[in-house]
Amino acid sequence: WGPPACGKTHLARLFEAISGARLMTSCGLAAADPVELAAAGAPLILEDAERALGVGGEDLEETLFHLYNALSDSGGGLLLTAENPPARWDLKLADLRSRLAVAPVAEIGPPGDAMIEAVLVKLFGDRQLKVEPDVIRYLAARMERSFAEAARLVGAIDGMALSRRRNVTVPLVREVLDNKTE
Repeated sequence: WGPPACGKTHLARLFEAISGARLMTSCGLAAADPVELAAAGAPLILEDAERALGVGGEDLEETLFHLYNALSDSGGGLLLTAENPPARWDLKLADLRSRLAVAPVAEIGPPGDAMIEAVLVKLFGDRQLKVEPDVIRYLAARMERSFAEAARLVGAIDGMALSRRRNVTVPLVREVLDNKTE
């Protein structure tokens, strides 16, 4: 679990590729037979599970509860992604809440200095912008620690640099950051 754009989907896709997992949608899960899904043998992934359960209501909670039990009995695997840990989900079904309360949970926290700098370099590189290390350090030290904010800022910086036909420099980055707070 973690905030939007923190890498949950990326990790789910890696899990899918490595394990042969099957990606389930809330609609697919609602229409499925939990015992048959578990018997298929492949691990399952339900992305944005908190929202899916909120939209799918108690019927989807019931299906996920039976799926969880069937997978537990068969030794199968289930990966759920969400913005919040299951303990904070608004689940109506107490049995599902108790199952998820004992499931392993991993938080994807905000990126550290080295990670956010690497992300900024990549995002600028994706836009074919060469940016000096001092610009990266300046930006990383002053921005919100999230991948979503890094993408938003790089887009804004690129837009301003293009409109002014300037290179990406510390003064330009400072101006973008100052405009954000106004």
